Amino acid sequence: MPASAMELPDWAREVAGSVYLLFPLVGGALLHGACMKWGWLGALRRPIDGGARWRGRPVFGANKTWRGPVTVSAGTAVFLALQAHVLHRLEALAAIELFDSSHVSALLLGAAAGAAAELAELPNSFVKRRLGVVPGGTAAGAWAALFYLWDQLDLLLGYWLVLSWVVEPTLLRVATSVAVVLSLHPLTTLIGYWLGLRPTAR
Repeated sequence: MPASAMELPDWAREVAGSVYLLFPLVGGALLHGACMKWGWLGALRRPIDGGARWRGRPVFGANKTWRGPVTVSAGTAVFLALQAHVLHRLEALAAIELFDSSHVSALLLGAAAGAAAELAELPNSFVKRRLGVVPGGTAAGAWAALFYLWDQLDLLLGYWLVLSWVVEPTLLRVATSVAVVLSLHPLTTLIGYWLGLRPTAR
């Protein structure tokens, strides 16, 4: 272990490792955004709910297509494999890993975690449609703060659900991932909108 890593207190290594744990999601977001911008995998741009309606409103809405879980799954898998087979060789990064990614099927774990992260957004969309919030829109009034937090954090629920098989979701680790997502998710979403990688700035 490098001297710099050995000098870090346990809590600091835990925080650094928790941030590093989120890195594969960047790959999922990049691939998904590229597909939206350039129209790749158009055949998968079909609503997950198949256009079905419940009580007169869409189940999830037209924005939730099969392309989302497929591309986020693939991108997350590639970036987790990058961690496992390339970045793992760097001692400074290996020292903060919360699990030894070289000893798991990185592609399989990444694919499952990415798909779960994207699919975890569906309950949010279902509830919004019931409240009459249009796809890409935001709730108003007393619901606004609740849905703002839900919009930022729903992917973490699915992501941690899968990674909990290899990483213990301690309070510090989960809290760190929540803080990172709350800090960076809105910014990356806005940047993605400016670059044409997302249809909305939310």
